[in-house]
Amino acid sequence: MSRLAEIPIRIETPPAGALSGPAPSGGLGGGVAALLTEIASLLVRLAETQLPAAIDLRSLPMSPQDRSELQAVLGEGEVRATIEAEGISTLRETRMSGVWWIEHRDAQGELVAELLEIAHVPAILASATDEIAAAARTLREHLSLGARA
Repeated sequence: MSRLAEIPIRIETPPAGALSGPAPSGGLGGGVAALLTEIASLLVRLAETQLPAAIDLRSLPMSPQDRSELQAVLGEGEVRATIEAEGISTLRETRMSGVWWIEHRDAQGELVAELLEIAHVPAILASATDEIAAAARTLREHLSLGARA
């Protein structure tokens, strides 16, 4: 799975009552704690079953304060990756091992997707099986041409 369109996205809503009271500036209000609880649950699931998950941050009514709070809790990890394909994608490991903050931008630099991916490694970094098979064919062709020379 190496194409953006192939990345599975699962959107989960917080339990009823988790968003208590009106949120400032249309944000999550108390939902940041609910989101962190969901991330913790997804990390347990990943550790126990090896099943990754993703949360689409753009689908959530996050205020700038919510975003700052979430970024402060998750923090900065040690790994960053940039992919240039039909725009730039930035993958950043958070301080929480297995939680990746991912931004995908189009060719004009506009943000088109923002995810928290809970995985050992983000899916977009994995080579696609058909591309691996094509690479093997290319190398075999190269070797057979070299043997004739």
